Amino acid sequence: MKRIIVAFSCVCLLGIGSAQAQSILDQAKKTAGSVQSPLSNPGGVAGSILSKLAPALSLTGAQQPKVQDLVTGFLKKKAAILPLQQSNPSGYTSQFGGLKNGLFSKLKTLLTLSQYTKLLGLKPKTNDASNVLSQLFY
Repeated sequence: MKRIIVAFSCVCLLGIGSAQAQSILDQAKKTAGSVQSPLSNPGGVAGSILSKLAPALSLTGAQQPKVQDLVTGFLKKKAAILPLQQSNPSGYTSQFGGLKNGLFSKLKTLLTLSQYTKLLGLKPKTNDASNVLSQLFY
């Protein structure tokens, strides 16, 4: 009889521990789901990018709105293909490469040679979420 009570107690304790672990996992999923993508506001991200590029590249007043328009359009297109990064990584890489090449070819015609060279020098070594310029390169 003692064995039955001990076995029943163990099953109950394991069931309670499992339920608590499941509720912790559910909370983590809810929290992760509520975190917004950095590209949920392409205009704001583009503004942040421009605030770094303008002084670094010495953009003129005429260049700034054009660069911002190009970057905003690029970020909107990138946000549209972002789900592919999880479901179809090779498709994402292919489409992102095309978007990036399109952006940089337009920037190359808009910027002077020295500005464009400086822009390429601003590329972060890795995809760093804390560096907003990573959105342009990765």
